Amino acid sequence: MLSKGLLTIGLLCVSNIFMTCAWYLHLKLQTLRVINFSSWPIYMVVLFSWSIALLEYSFMVPANRIGFEGNGGPFNLVQLKIIQECITLTVFAIFSVLVFQNHLGWNHLAAFVCLVLAVFFVFYK
Repeated sequence: MLSKGLLTIGLLCVSNIFMTCAWYLHLKLQTLRVINFSSWPIYMVVLFSWSIALLEYSFMVPANRIGFEGNGGPFNLVQLKIIQECITLTVFAIFSVLVFQNHLGWNHLAAFVCLVLAVFFVFYK
């Protein structure tokens, strides 16, 4: 069980890295002017993002299948979703600091604590 749980969490982390890039990387690339994203029509930006999101799905779907208790995994559906949301926000926070140089304040930390509490309560018996 432990190895399926760790594999699930690892795959969720990788998938969320790709999804965060799919949603936000084009904004950073636009400011860097590496590729002239400003002149791209929106459908091209969407296709660019979808190409990254395809990688996200390649990790997210197996993570959910492996981790789901109905398939012999350790997590129920709600637990999988709460874990995924915490990973998503953690990855986004790291991405926003490293890529966009955003500064996180006390309120961001307080929100993260609330998410950790959500994980605690969803696993509480």
